[in-house]
Amino acid sequence: MKFYISGEWVDRDEKINVINPFDGTIINTVPKGNAKDVENAIASAVNGSKIMENMPAYKRYEILLKAANLMQENIDDLAETITLEEGKVITEATAEVERAIQTMTSSAEEAKRLYGETIPLDSAPHWTGQFGFTMRVPCGVVAAISPFNFPLNLVCHKVGPALAAGNSVIVKPATDTPLSALKLTKILLEAGAPKDSIQCITGPGGEIGDKIVSDPRVRKVTFTGSKDVGEQICKSAGLKKVTMELGSNSPLIIMPDADIDKVVQATISSGFSNSGQVCISAQRIIANKSIYSDYLDALTAGVKNIKTGNPLDKSVKMGPMVRNNDATRVNEWITEAVNSGARNLTGGEYEGAMHQPTVLADVKADMKISCEELFGPAVAVTPCNNLEDAIEMANDSNYGLSAAIFTQNIDYAMQFAKRVNSGNLMINSGPQWRADMMPYGGLKDSGMGKEGPKYAVEEMTELKMVIYHP
Repeated sequence: MKFYISGEWVDRDEKINVINPFDGTIINTVPKGNAKDVENAIASAVNGSKIMENMPAYKRYEILLKAANLMQENIDDLAETITLEEGKVITEATAEVERAIQTMTSSAEEAKRLYGETIPLDSAPHWTGQFGFTMRVPCGVVAAISPFNFPLNLVCHKVGPALAAGNSVIVKPATDTPLSALKLTKILLEAGAPKDSIQCITGPGGEIGDKIVSDPRVRKVTFTGSKDVGEQICKSAGLKKVTMELGSNSPLIIMPDADIDKVVQATISSGFSNSGQVCISAQRIIANKSIYSDYLDALTAGVKNIKTGNPLDKSVKMGPMVRNNDATRVNEWITEAVNSGARNLTGGEYEGAMHQPTVLADVKADMKISCEELFGPAVAVTPCNNLEDAIEMANDSNYGLSAAIFTQNIDYAMQFAKRVNSGNLMINSGPQWRADMMPYGGLKDSGMGKEGPKYAVEEMTELKMVIYHP
């Protein structure tokens, strides 16, 4: 595929191969962008921002709603694209497209809701008749840098609100999974988005990403990815608005009164969907000692039943990781934990990008598989004595994106909600649960700012204060 800048679909002699993680075949190529391409994209986006700022809200709504409808018409093609470029099983890929459609639909609605408010200036002690109100206006050019693990929906979470708010947007998709974003760009243009309102440029982040985010004409950066890259982007961005959705190692606490069958089901769905390559994947399982053995027995049996293989097969529940070296890294962390005293109850082997779903027991908090972000198909189970112990373990992390607890005790649930340092808190569900309209974002090293169309629109606009003096 070609990439899209300056109102044209552009090719380059230097290509990047898009690889099917399951069998290693080349499914497509994309151009490798360069500094001149970045310059052209930004110049076009500056022009596009002026067009979008002056476009009526209802027109922006119509464009985004039509794009959502076109996505629905192309749901099978989009789902297969996600599976082929990322390795996500086809049932999960279809669910991702369905979520992306809702994200775009919600973004369309938010285009009509850029409210200001009157400010009661007469509450000030020295008021002399002034009347004040606020106006919400677009930032201008938004840079949207997306990860590989949700190559369509997370792009929609950036592009939809950016256009809804009256901005133009430059999309830099993940190098491993650029095809979904390019197809979304085509859909938006077909839906009526002005030719300069969106750019989609492909290439290594280290070569073109820094040039995009550091340019002063870019007024907002929204990034989802690793903490290290996020920190570098913040350093390069300078004085502009940023939203950072970074890493995690989500804890799941299990209290003695939990329904073990429900917990096991939630652990499997939260820990192994997309081969564990989800920011809010269940990674650290903190189980009360009174139910520890029963939980491990039930979890091990359930994980052994996860069918792995070709992600295009609808009966397969877990496919490959996105790259061979990621499977190697995950296996190294598992081996390191086992060598330090953890027990491997099932899994632990890999071939190429296919890593077996793995359960480790008796994991200590200082093991890498517990204290860093694994981003792979394994869960690390640790016993705890009581709720106080569990909350202390849950908070013993630099991350704070999502956390979960299973309990029927309302006091336990409220203590968890009040005291666990996380942006998303799930009671009687796994930490991976997310509704696309909700405010989504983390605390501590998990980032800053919120996604979810309503909240992203606020992040992608500026607030003006207007005061009329009599």
